[in-house]
Amino acid sequence: MGIPALAATIVNNTIGAGIYVLPATVGIAMGAAGMMEYFFCAAMLVAIMLCYAEIGSRITATGGSYIYVEAAFGPLVGFIVNWLFFLGWGSMGSAAVMNIVADSLSVLFPIFSEPLPRALLFFVLLGIMVLVNVRGAKTGVRFVQYITIIKLLPLFGIIIFGFIQVKTGNLHWEHLPVLKTFGETALVAFFVFAGFETSLGASGEIKDPKRTVPRGILLGGALVFIIYILIQTVAQGILGEQIVNFKDAPLAAVAEKIIGPIGATIILVATMISALGNTSGDVLATPRLLFAGAHDGFFPKFLGKVHPKFATPYFAVITYASLIFIFAISGSFKDLAVLASGSLLLVYLGVVLATIKLRMKKENEAEKTFKVPGGLIIPLIAIAAIIFLLWHLKTIEKLATIIFIAVVMVIYFLMKFLRKNPLSEP
Repeated sequence: MGIPALAATIVNNTIGAGIYVLPATVGIAMGAAGMMEYFFCAAMLVAIMLCYAEIGSRITATGGSYIYVEAAFGPLVGFIVNWLFFLGWGSMGSAAVMNIVADSLSVLFPIFSEPLPRALLFFVLLGIMVLVNVRGAKTGVRFVQYITIIKLLPLFGIIIFGFIQVKTGNLHWEHLPVLKTFGETALVAFFVFAGFETSLGASGEIKDPKRTVPRGILLGGALVFIIYILIQTVAQGILGEQIVNFKDAPLAAVAEKIIGPIGATIILVATMISALGNTSGDVLATPRLLFAGAHDGFFPKFLGKVHPKFATPYFAVITYASLIFIFAISGSFKDLAVLASGSLLLVYLGVVLATIKLRMKKENEAEKTFKVPGGLIIPLIAIAAIIFLLWHLKTIEKLATIIFIAVVMVIYFLMKFLRKNPLSEP
């Protein structure tokens, strides 16, 4: 995988259903000043990406964030990062995206704003994804490829045809937002920027990683930022203060103003398909981590079983989809997005700290690897931005995160004990 392929993969993995909803979340909270959120998130992600570029050029084994952190801090921290990634970011993130499906559908059919119909919708859709992915990875991959085209084309259409209808008065703002509002909104905005690190999970398959990784992630990140800032500009510029009336489907409202009711329907369908594609891709990939972990002794053995006919990790797929369902029915898009963002921010923090630690190892000094310019300035900027966002988690969310990490540590030491002292067979 070269620079263009890595950049394209980053664009695909980062741009998802969240951007179909985010313009309203940002616009309602901050008005035209919401553009600041994108610049803040982009600057933070650039700093984090540069750290990923450095550590990714040093460690070329497949595994991404987990491998990077484990190499620097050992298996315990790596284990915690793995759980934060698959349960906190993965399942909660997908649950947030599933709520986008229900919210979009409720615009056309209001019944899906009710708890029971939403739960039934989640059950049916996740059940279909389970069936698709249990039947084989090839079917799941083909489905995700089609989704990629469907989710990007409407966004390009809105950008191209929407600019001529932008009213500059709607983009005017007179004062800076309150810091608390800025931080809380940035937590949600961060959700749609995250995802580039998934592309580095297959680091072992990247051609000339010392050159490809830094260039590929910066190119991909730049493309994502440009698309996002243009989408927010068009949405805010066309809807203005009316954006508060379209919190569940702002881009559908934009499309309706551009080409009429058919435009709104097209965007709503594209939003739902994009959301399903995101979740289906997650249900395809993440259960394989559970499957591998079960074989390594870190997860229950039943997750390591394969289907007798299709040879897929069907118990892992069913278990993971069940987690998504539980989270999906328990919260809204915004609440789940914040929790997912908090988990991933901790993963990013671990990688940035790992970058600093590995840089200080003498044995790596002679290697021809990419090194973030400016000494520790960029990593410290990344750390400061991450801590700023984590600080704006609610007290209950901070407490839940601490408890979650404590439970994961208990699981780690318990599994380690059981591996050293296996129960005797009867």
